Amino acid sequence: MNRFILFTIVHYRTLLLSLLFATILVLIRALVTGSSFYGFLIWNLFLAALPYLLTQTVYWYPYERMKNRTRLVLFLVWLALIPNAPYIITDLIHLHNEYSFWKWFDLFIVFVFAYNGLISGILSLIDVFKFLCFHLKESWALLIVFGICIVSGYGIYVGRFLRFNSWDIILQPGLLTNEIILSFGQSKVWLMTFAFGIFLWMVFSVLRWVKE
Repeated sequence: MNRFILFTIVHYRTLLLSLLFATILVLIRALVTGSSFYGFLIWNLFLAALPYLLTQTVYWYPYERMKNRTRLVLFLVWLALIPNAPYIITDLIHLHNEYSFWKWFDLFIVFVFAYNGLISGILSLIDVFKFLCFHLKESWALLIVFGICIVSGYGIYVGRFLRFNSWDIILQPGLLTNEIILSFGQSKVWLMTFAFGIFLWMVFSVLRWVKE
């Protein structure tokens, strides 16, 4: 177990340090201002890191040994979680809150958390792209990833405006489905969906190019 922990720290040290830095910023703000208002960002960052944790767990597990049904279930779980990664960008809205009175530092905190969430999500997306390439041609894998980015863009809308969480797919499936259907007639839905979706695709393309 100690070897596993040591390996995890060494292998993911850069990402872990980045996540730790974000957390420390919130703790410092709480100590200096006496307000724990931005504490929710830590929970949001945890949710944002889950997709990458999932894909990396699958990555280190012998992927070829998994049954197709298991792969499908894991993919659906991951698809439900992935919008949580870029979702933190929308937390910029909290800068207008009365409890956000340390404006420039608060802006920096939200930016750092949004950066960490976005990077975690894109790294996870790159993992999924590799898994897709295991089964499909690269061109088809890229097309599916683009679709995932668009779906994630809509997921961000569902989280920010409809106020649903990933687990509401299980807890409130009927209400969630009804609200989703009603939302399709609103122009801001499509604007936010494609704006965030294409943005995610652009970041994915850049990081994929850098890694290659």
